Amino acid sequence: MPSPLKEFKRKAFARPEVKAAYDSLADEFAFLDEILKARTASGLTQADVAQRVGTTQSAIARLESAAAGHSPSIATLQRYARALGCRLEVRLVKERRSARRPVQAPSSGTSRARRTPAT
Repeated sequence: MPSPLKEFKRKAFARPEVKAAYDSLADEFAFLDEILKARTASGLTQADVAQRVGTTQSAIARLESAAAGHSPSIATLQRYARALGCRLEVRLVKERRSARRPVQAPSSGTSRARRTPAT
């Protein structure tokens, strides 16, 4: 007999909208797994990392969680990486063919909104 968690997941993933939402978070979960593995390999606790970064243990816990709405800056991730004796690498990787729609170029109309970099 499957565990209650496995049974829950089986039922939840049978719903296409749940499966799609879960799959959309795959990159975020992979990133979180990567930073947790790095901290574990360094032998440091969240409190140790916090002290090296100059923040609180709870801030490190938020960084290491999938807390909704929490998007650490590149500078924060760099400080975290340095605290572990690592360096941060950010790469853009060409996606394999997917069902995602391509990004549309702006229309050639006369009225264009001014584009500003995302923060």
